Amino acid sequence: MAAGTCNDEPESTDSLKSFGAVVKVFRERAKLTQKQLAALVQFSPETIASIEQGRRLPPPEFIDRAEKVLDALGVLRAAAKHLARQVGLAAWFRQWAGLEEQAISLCTYECRVVPGLLQTEAYTRALFHSMVPPLADDEVEAQLTARLERQHLLRDKPNTTFSFIIEEALFLRRTGGVDVTRELINHVLACTELRNLEVQIMPLVQEDHAGLGGPLQLLETPAHRWLGYSEGQRSGHLISDAKEVSVLQRRYARMRTQALPPRGSVGLLKQMRGAL
Repeated sequence: MAAGTCNDEPESTDSLKSFGAVVKVFRERAKLTQKQLAALVQFSPETIASIEQGRRLPPPEFIDRAEKVLDALGVLRAAAKHLARQVGLAAWFRQWAGLEEQAISLCTYECRVVPGLLQTEAYTRALFHSMVPPLADDEVEAQLTARLERQHLLRDKPNTTFSFIIEEALFLRRTGGVDVTRELINHVLACTELRNLEVQIMPLVQEDHAGLGGPLQLLETPAHRWLGYSEGQRSGHLISDAKEVSVLQRRYARMRTQALPPRGSVGLLKQMRGAL
């Protein structure tokens, strides 16, 4: 088990911006638009733009493909070795975020806030505005950008399986107000229409609950290795020990039987939306 630091300040973007500038130079040298490069490296134009603007850590596949497509003479691989920072993500979460980029399965149970991959901008802003001590405006914007950028996973990885178990109470809390909650529910409902994504709601009344130990995340790597992640208020832990990961897997499997099935969860979300 590897523990993260307790530093939750946004990370510097200098190395990301430098790498993005290098990509742009080689793209323009090849006389390609962002859309044309996107098609050649099999990423979305939005992803290319984010990388060139220094707003997103480039996935290893992008680096390898761009290196070949742009005939970059090894420059992109060399520059990528210095990418140690990512804007807006807490230091302890950065390693997990990198693993998410490669995962073929992602499982998330949340009892505190709606998972970041499913949040709307308004809901995320409401969360940041509630933080104590308060965040500066530039910190809010940096962290907001980072969180919303992570959502590219839902668009760019159609072969990755996403499973979410979310407590009903998180929608009943109405974080940010009625309008924010209604938009959030609509967004989550829209996400449930993705073929590779499944949302289950844990009922407010549930006498038998395997998730009382708190939120947890699991992912499966391309090599079919499972890893876990557990987060506290100001720290996070990447869990690699097979025995510990097995415990989290068994808890998550039990919760999937305790939560409402996907169709019933959609029905409950619509019911909550109607009650607003």
